Amino acid sequence: MKNYKLLIFTTLIISGCSMCYELIISAVSSYLMGDTTLQYSITIGLYMCAMGLGSYISKYMKKNLFNCFVIVEIGVGIFGGISALSLFLANLYLESYAIVMYAEIIIIGTFVGIEIPLLTRIIEEDNENLRLTLSSLFSIDYIGGLIGSIAFPLILLPQLGYFSTAFLTGTMNIIAATLIVFRYKDRIKNAPVYKAIVCSLLCIMALGMFFSENISNYIENGLYRDNVIYSEQTKYQRVVITKHRDDLRLYIDGNVQFCSLDEYRYHEALVHIPMSIAKKHDNVLVLGGGDGMAARELLKYENTHITLVDLDPEMIRICSENPQISALNNNSLTNDRLTIINTDAYKFLEDNTAKYDVIIVDLPDPNNDSLNKLYTNVFYRLCANSLTEDGIINVQSISPYYASKAFWCINKTLESEGFNTAPYHLQVPAFGDWGFNLASKQELDTTKFNFNVETKYLTNDNAPAMFVFGKDELSGKETANVNSLSKPVLIQYYSDAVRNWD
Repeated sequence: MKNYKLLIFTTLIISGCSMCYELIISAVSSYLMGDTTLQYSITIGLYMCAMGLGSYISKYMKKNLFNCFVIVEIGVGIFGGISALSLFLANLYLESYAIVMYAEIIIIGTFVGIEIPLLTRIIEEDNENLRLTLSSLFSIDYIGGLIGSIAFPLILLPQLGYFSTAFLTGTMNIIAATLIVFRYKDRIKNAPVYKAIVCSLLCIMALGMFFSENISNYIENGLYRDNVIYSEQTKYQRVVITKHRDDLRLYIDGNVQFCSLDEYRYHEALVHIPMSIAKKHDNVLVLGGGDGMAARELLKYENTHITLVDLDPEMIRICSENPQISALNNNSLTNDRLTIINTDAYKFLEDNTAKYDVIIVDLPDPNNDSLNKLYTNVFYRLCANSLTEDGIINVQSISPYYASKAFWCINKTLESEGFNTAPYHLQVPAFGDWGFNLASKQELDTTKFNFNVETKYLTNDNAPAMFVFGKDELSGKETANVNSLSKPVLIQYYSDAVRNWD
């Protein structure tokens, strides 16, 4: 075979696709099951092991190597193309999601492991310069992996979502098989049969991409208890809005952010408790809060200027333009007293030189490494640098009942940076018992309150009672440790709590 460049080119395709399959399975599993570090670690480790198995199996393929290669590409294309769909369906209809996840990793990884050894032997059979061939083969393989790893998070997932990305990636593997079938038809037994198969599969994959939006709507309606009225995959997260009668809910990556029927309880407790204690509240910093609810409550205070830092500009756009959410947040995100900065909260604090009277940390739960860093001692040290000497910080801190150890971990982490803390909690029907941690460089008096803005839940009498905890809510206090960048114990505490209460 004088010309093997096409085979080398297919290596670029299959290596890029292989990387995408790893990322699809890891990302979907993290979305559905949480604990990002665990899901990525299991996927990568098991996938590499399966590739080793595939490489071992390839030595038993001694005849009709072109046929074997085409079959492998077809197999990878089929199982990879339906990978996202099968995982979501397993989560909906099977009790053991992990079995499907593991089977999928092993099957795809085994097929992928066969590819490179098989290509090497095909080229070797034709007495090409094996030394140069191998160097070219592996160079292209690594470059393809890089392309896949960059394209998935920056282009494929934000633009296409999980289902279209999987179908498109599967299509690429089928295209690789198609190129081989038509270019080397003289080397393939029953070539007309294979031509019919690959052409049919290309049509099926194209239909999968075409109907991916319908598939997504079907799956999401199964994942959420109420009707999905809006969904969008942004660069950073999956945003879903559901509605049932007057119950409007916003979800980020499957986790509910608010329920319109009771969100006022959460946001009043988040905002008005620290605002009533703070000596001044001319300048307030909100980290997170892209839904605009915290800003709505803060705008009740005259002459208060708010700086809102949220990573995702699409989140701001959705909650500004969606008529139902904008009505709920009173169009707070377009108010002149609000300055919106779309950047990472950690990065913002690193670069910030301004001082704030109140800092409200309203960030998603710490279920992955990127969010965990926003609950570490270093992060709270950065918060202290942006706080006035008598300023107040308030941190949403998960449930002291359902995740007691995680709640008290946040409390201890704040204290480790020299803050005086005052933990409190209340019942939010959509969340259950939910907690917060007040923190200040000065002593905190939480025995008396005087709310001078309109509220639906908070009163001067019920606020002090929020600082009292029952025995079961204190259960994790003694054993919780400080959360840091080098030792992210909070992720484990949070993951354990989720597993215990699922």
